Amino acid sequence: MTAAALHPEIASPRQGWRALMWIAPLAALWIVVNYALPIIPASGVSTVISRLSIHVLIALGLWLGLERAELTSTQRRNAWLAVMIPLTLWLAIIWSAAISGFFKLGGTIPVIPLAALGPVIIGAPILLRSKRIGQVLDAMPASWIVALQVYRVLGSAFLIGWAFGAVPGIFALPAGIGDVLTGLFAVPVAISLGSGSRESRRAAVAWNVFGLADFAIALLIGIAISLHLIETGFASATGGIYPTVMIPAFAVPSSILLHALSIRQLRRRARA
Repeated sequence: MTAAALHPEIASPRQGWRALMWIAPLAALWIVVNYALPIIPASGVSTVISRLSIHVLIALGLWLGLERAELTSTQRRNAWLAVMIPLTLWLAIIWSAAISGFFKLGGTIPVIPLAALGPVIIGAPILLRSKRIGQVLDAMPASWIVALQVYRVLGSAFLIGWAFGAVPGIFALPAGIGDVLTGLFAVPVAISLGSGSRESRRAAVAWNVFGLADFAIALLIGIAISLHLIETGFASATGGIYPTVMIPAFAVPSSILLHALSIRQLRRRARA
């Protein structure tokens, strides 16, 4: 048994929500700095740092989870490569397309919504039905996948883009606010999960549902803009501009898959 299981008060839900006292000011500071110094988001430096950091954390978390599972070294290596090779290639393709201006191209095909939904349609059935992934989820602390999505506060880029007239408000406001709230609550929910209580699992499920609902609303609005059902003067919700376009083209499907894995993990824990 873990220390958290022996002493639930160490990671009580109340302690979890106190995390908002430090993460909320940091998120607000990040938004203010990026608004005051627009050269930072425009340069793409923050995108490079955040994307690489998240990628490394996913790779590390997956490996540590595989180490906890009852697998041979060969099974562990093969499972890690089976996930990380496609994920890395996908990131490289989307990143290259975004920098080259591919997503700025006009046309009748909604390219960005396809980039956001395509990986989910392909990847979700695999990740949700894989027995190997199920073993990893059983061995991995439930808080890991939730805490990772603190990066959702970077969705504030939509709000900053709207402030500078680069992103339509009808998309930026619900998408940006929803992303920031999801990122803010990721840490307290993850800390609360350390208690192992039924209430903390319910809070985590609610957090996942909220995060997915945020994407559903943003994607529907984005598709409506791309198909000109909503006229905003933009070819797409983000204008297809790098680095902002990396959020719907890569971060959104990545987060949807993480939400799906978190829900699968919580359901397996509840049954156990």
